[in-house]
Amino acid sequence: MTVQKALVVGTGLIGTSVALALREKGVAIHLSDADVHAVRLAEELGAGRQWTGEEVDLAVIAVPPHLVGDRLAELQKQGSARAYTDVASVKAGPIADAERLGCDLTSYVPGHPLAGRERSGPAAARADLFLGRPWALCPRPETDAGAVRRVRELVSLCGAEAVIVGAGDHDAAVALVSHAPHVAASAVAARLAGGDDVALSLAGQGLRDVTRIAAGDPGLWRRILSGNAFPVAEVLDRIAADLAATASALRSGDLDDVTELLRRGVEGHGRIPGKHGGPVRDFAVVQVVLRDRPGELARLFNAAELAEVNIEDVRLEHSTGLPVGVAEVSVRQEDTGRLAEALRFHGWHVPPVPGGCR
Repeated sequence: MTVQKALVVGTGLIGTSVALALREKGVAIHLSDADVHAVRLAEELGAGRQWTGEEVDLAVIAVPPHLVGDRLAELQKQGSARAYTDVASVKAGPIADAERLGCDLTSYVPGHPLAGRERSGPAAARADLFLGRPWALCPRPETDAGAVRRVRELVSLCGAEAVIVGAGDHDAAVALVSHAPHVAASAVAARLAGGDDVALSLAGQGLRDVTRIAAGDPGLWRRILSGNAFPVAEVLDRIAADLAATASALRSGDLDDVTELLRRGVEGHGRIPGKHGGPVRDFAVVQVVLRDRPGELARLFNAAELAEVNIEDVRLEHSTGLPVGVAEVSVRQEDTGRLAEALRFHGWHVPPVPGGCR
């Protein structure tokens, strides 16, 4: 490995997750953070030890986008690493800051792992956060090949897939697939603040799915959106136009435009890459009624293992006010009968599988 010692600057969710992933691969990790409590917690979690100025092979700058340039300049002035990267969710702004501050761009590879959680801070970190996830890298023409090689190794050690993309293209892409969807989900969730208890008691899994990401930290998302404001605004303008046209069509009773939007929605959803970044496979769904008690989900996974069935995905839907829920288990079509039979043998109620073996 060319990355044997690494420095992680910023011990939030992403930085600590990077540190944990690298530690599992035998990389010696040094940690730095302006928040002494955060770095101490990351140490206690086993992410590494506090940095005392040692030179490392790679420095990972895991701070908000508007601070990346300053941190990069400070680290390079100290000669802290052979190569540098960041994990900020926007790229054009940090690169412009680095240029303005006179940073050495030959050793800097801007990066962005497309992974995260609704929770923040080192306590939410996971070593497997990046497994199978894309990790954008935006090297400049002048970037040294050795620096790119070290950062590619970082991505591989974290279990992610490197995607080389220009900074401007990256920012336009994340506006479409991440930043604008977060704002749209927040707009839907914001309507719920004024909803009465009766309405909210009728909420189902669909609402939870649509609004899940709206639980993110508003302060963090304010910084993200401010760094990518114009690309996000352009996407939101188009979404707003679709919604306004739909509202007008609903009032007029002419539902052709509504149907067309729904059709385009199905088409767009179908373009989201499936497992491991490949095309979406048509898996069958086996529904299982679960009791709300410890170990129930673990028992389900164990039963699937004993039946030699690979679970491709799982989704839980809770029944409000009832001590049961439904697990929707996605498996290959040819495995549905074997899984259903195994689950029934272990005492679960399994409804008939549409299109599958009953």
